[in-house]
Parts: sequence; structure tokens; C-alpha cells
Amino acid sequence: MTVAVEVLDGGQTADLEEQLKTVFAEAFAEPPYGEGPPDVERAFRRFRSQVRRRGFRAAVAFDGKPAVGMAYGHPLAASTGWWDTLIGPVPEELRREDGNRTFGLFELAVRPAWRRRGVATELHRALVSGLENRRVMLNSRPEATAAQAAYREWGYRRVGAAIPWEGAAEHDVMLLDL
Repeated sequence: MTVAVEVLDGGQTADLEEQLKTVFAEAFAEPPYGEGPPDVERAFRRFRSQVRRRGFRAAVAFDGKPAVGMAYGHPLAASTGWWDTLIGPVPEELRREDGNRTFGLFELAVRPAWRRRGVATELHRALVSGLENRRVMLNSRPEATAAQAAYREWGYRRVGAAIPWEGAAEHDVMLLDL
């Protein structure tokens, strides 16, 4: 069966919460993440507020009915605290946000059984295609070597390191100019 990717708005994505929880739980249970049920719940508390944000957009991959992959985000607000989580300094021009400049890619995940089939690439392509933002920013664990390789292949560059929330591991902050 062929995987189909659909681009969805916040309301449509919210309706898929249970399916997306399964994607998240399977994708991030493995090393280097080792995330379990409390991590899934924490991520989906954020998700419920993210889907209501202006400009929220998701790409979801389906193999028949169940979701097998997801990517989602929204433009960063002018008052975003994302840049404040960086460990070291970055130029002020890089940090400047106006509510439209940067699309924050908050999650990109593919269930293990569907990996190495180009699903993540299709999700990413569908998500960023047609964005009016000038760049995309994401955080990625440095030891997630397959994800890091994909991001570099797609044109992302590392601009710093961050601790995105209290107790989190260090993440690379990566930017893609559109």
C-alpha cells in the first residue's frame, strides 16, 4: 500500500491526536530518545495549544487509515522564547522574529516500520512547500544521526545548541533558508 501525505490545518490535526500519539510514542521510544508515556503526555499538552496557533500546519502520512508519520509547526511569534533557550550567544539579527519570519518545526516523526522509505522526506517537503516564511527552525538531538543526516541533506545548517525545556538534553538548533 502506498503512503499518502496530507497537509492539514490545526483543527484537522487536532482530530488526529490519538493517531499522532501512537506515531510519537513509537518514534521516540527508541534511542537516543527513550521517551515513555509521561513524555508523550507532555508533548501532547503542548500539541493541544500548538494546533490553535496562527499559521499552524501539519503534514501527516497515512498507510491506509492509521497515521504512520507526522510533521507539524507554526510561525514563531515576535515574542518567542525559543531563542532564549540557546546555550551560547547568537547574533541579534539571527534571533529577530516578527511573527512571520520563521516557521518553527516542532515535531517530525515516522513510525519505525515505515522508515527508510522516504516518508520523512515527503512529510518535510509537503510541510514546507508553499510556506510564506523565510526560514524554518528546528531542534534536533545531536546523537540522532539519521535525523541529523536528513536535515543536512534537506539544507539545514546548525546555528547553535539549546536546552529547549528544563531537564531536556542538549539539542542542535538548525535553520533552513527558504
